[in-house]
Amino acid sequence: MRKKSFWILTIMGWCLAWPVLLFAGMMEVDSNFDGKADQWHHVSASGQVDKVEYDLDHNGAVDQVQYFKSEKKLDRIEFDTDHNGTFDQVQYYSGENQTSRIEKDSNNDGKIDWKEYYNPAGKLVRGEIDDNHNGKINVWKFYDEQGVLEKAKYDTDHNGEVDRWDRLRQEKVAEAAFDTNGDQKPDQWQYFNASEQLERVAYDTNHDDKADYWEFLDKDGKVIRVEKDRNFDGKPDLTQNP
Repeated sequence: MRKKSFWILTIMGWCLAWPVLLFAGMMEVDSNFDGKADQWHHVSASGQVDKVEYDLDHNGAVDQVQYFKSEKKLDRIEFDTDHNGTFDQVQYYSGENQTSRIEKDSNNDGKIDWKEYYNPAGKLVRGEIDDNHNGKINVWKFYDEQGVLEKAKYDTDHNGEVDRWDRLRQEKVAEAAFDTNGDQKPDQWQYFNASEQLERVAYDTNHDDKADYWEFLDKDGKVIRVEKDRNFDGKPDLTQNP
């Protein structure tokens, strides 16, 4: 056994080892008994574990690092999720080791392009995504108290302005609103059934913030009826069947 290297036989044994770490240095652990260390516990002069590194797939490279604020309280965990040697996800903690935020680099370009925010109960409340990896968030997702996706908004043309707003039902799109002329106000609305099939489309043709033209579609997406509000009083006054 090398200096400062300990063999931990069980999880209970690992827990019982903490009181003896009252010195600065590093403890190496071989958790699968293959003769190679796969955990490295970094200990401060006061005996507190500041950082723990893990080689989870036992290939000789660290792929998870835990950082501690204080005794047994996590600050963050960094992950190499695809085991390619680059850390691509960070999970932040608050309170009693409760996840507060997760950041991801989904394409391994060294830049964060996905963020998730959690409430004090650990439920996901908001997601932010840079889907074209230009360094700017252009997708925002909002979740209810149970962590179920209920709303989303998008900058679909990546010009810095939101131009689509979705309302969801059981995490499926029920209604989507679009800004087609760049004035940051919706002027087209699409309505979907429970199977996310488009059933109806409404248009604001004169941009007075009210729909004045409606298309109704069958299950194959074919327009079967059109309604128009020709005097823009908010009520259809002409119906056509193509």
